[in-house]
Amino acid sequence: MDLEQLAEKVNRFPLSPGVYLMKDAVGRVIYVGKARSLRSRVRSYLADDSTLPPKTRALKARMKDIDFIVTDSEMEALVLECNLIKEYRPRYNINLRDDKDYPYLHLTDELYPRLEFLRLSQRKEGDSSGRFFGPYTNAGAVRDTMRLLGRLFPLRRCRQPLTGEPVNRRPCLNFQMKRCLAPCRGAAAVSPEEYEDLVKQVILFLEGHQAKLEKQLTRQMQEAAARQNFESAARLRDQLQALRQVTVQDQKVLDIKRHRSQDIVALVRHDRESAVQLFKIREGKLLSQDHFRLAGAAGEPDSETLAAFIKNYYSRTGHPPAEILLSHQPADKELLEAWLGDLAGQKVILSVPRRGSRKQLMEMALRNGLLKLQEDEERSWQREKLPLQELARLVGLDAEPERIEGYDISHLRGGEAVGSMVVFREGRPDKDSYRHFHIRQAPAGDDYAALQEVLRRRAGHGEWPLPDLILIDGGKGQLHAAREALNAAGLGDLRLISLAKNPEQIFLEGSENPLILPANSTLLQLLQRIRDEAHRFALETHQRLRRRRIRSPLEEVPGIGPKRRAALLEHFGGMEGLLRATVEEIEAVPGIDRATAARLYEHLH
Repeated sequence: MDLEQLAEKVNRFPLSPGVYLMKDAVGRVIYVGKARSLRSRVRSYLADDSTLPPKTRALKARMKDIDFIVTDSEMEALVLECNLIKEYRPRYNINLRDDKDYPYLHLTDELYPRLEFLRLSQRKEGDSSGRFFGPYTNAGAVRDTMRLLGRLFPLRRCRQPLTGEPVNRRPCLNFQMKRCLAPCRGAAAVSPEEYEDLVKQVILFLEGHQAKLEKQLTRQMQEAAARQNFESAARLRDQLQALRQVTVQDQKVLDIKRHRSQDIVALVRHDRESAVQLFKIREGKLLSQDHFRLAGAAGEPDSETLAAFIKNYYSRTGHPPAEILLSHQPADKELLEAWLGDLAGQKVILSVPRRGSRKQLMEMALRNGLLKLQEDEERSWQREKLPLQELARLVGLDAEPERIEGYDISHLRGGEAVGSMVVFREGRPDKDSYRHFHIRQAPAGDDYAALQEVLRRRAGHGEWPLPDLILIDGGKGQLHAAREALNAAGLGDLRLISLAKNPEQIFLEGSENPLILPANSTLLQLLQRIRDEAHRFALETHQRLRRRRIRSPLEEVPGIGPKRRAALLEHFGGMEGLLRATVEEIEAVPGIDRATAARLYEHLH
């Protein structure tokens, strides 16, 4: 739609609260926002360009359609906005940079829960089962925490499904080392109630309530001793001593009255970069600090930026403290407080400290955040900007290449070839723009012809932005083949470069000999990242195709359809558990009769 058609459409929008979704020419969601009045809010984007900030002008230029979802209240609109931003990760929304790589700790929702390390990319969208702790920014520290928890709290680590019935095998070595209660022995040995007490202790520890946890363990130890259950009392005593050794090292911060629990959220900016420094203070002690780089925050007001971070971060962690200190007043403060209160199950106060120890805490967070942002920018310049400048000089570009596309071909013994296209923007992977191509015309095993087919088909997508540079995985032959394909497609002006392995050699057009750079060259490392990412993506796509062609042994058994297959795999936790099962155990699965169980057992064995 053009702007006139969009204006007519917006004039028909309701005056109700809701969420609006702006889309580009290919229907991709590029911005999600909430509004108290949909028609009034969206109209503001269609104002004269001279009155709009640069980011809004850029959004308006890309916007080709607008959809909306009506809600019953502005609070519902805020919740929906958070969910849609996490789902679509729109380009023009303020978001946590590289948020899919942030680690979490996940306490599973099972009869006997376990604690696992997850990254956001591994978390299924909409999955809220169990408890999630995070996001964190230091994966090494998270793994250290898991190892510490393994020593303090003997939760199980295995993935086998447990129902309270004994598993037909001996407990693993973790039980012998007193690192697991071994609920696999059954509910008679470890009751779900006893295990639940352990889970609650883990939650208290991860939430930073060590003092409350110490009191609880002391009480349980005394009760166990009074019952003359000395083995349990000794275990609790050892656990209590280990906990005290850990907590005595916690860093106290200033003079926090009444041992308050707070989050300190400080927004810092340097040049065009923005970040949030987050201090978690629990019971008067600094529990952790995290530094979150923000994407899409350049030119945005501090109030909007901070409100966007609060929604983004706390919609993921879900457990805000009763008090959050902020460096700036956020937009929609009262609405945010009400929303956070619903998440926390208690009143949550957002405040900007003006004096005293709280002001000192905020200044410390701002100082640390600015230093970390400047350090990150220097590292980023060394890793990304500097090699882009060198690359521009090498291939004769007037400016740093903003968009670089990398290509590779993957096949199985010459057949079932797949081509990959990866995109790097400003030296960073843009995974939303990755594409793969199934080779249809090129002869089997002819990598040159397959590469040319991929480039011809890519050239046919006029709606995709053209790259400033194309990197080919290969040597001089691949470089010549790529140039022929681009010339035939009318893209002869695009710059080309190729990178071959063993040794690493850079081939340039018009140069007879390859360029060999030292292994510590940041330019070579950038080209290797693009080449290796193209290879990984091609291989991943090819492996996914092969997995689809691999039939499950269950598909070969008469009478075992999709529903029965799903029931069997869910009941036994996978093929490994099914292979260990007896005929009687297979028959116990709902929907499986004796004859089918016997037939399946005979087929598998």
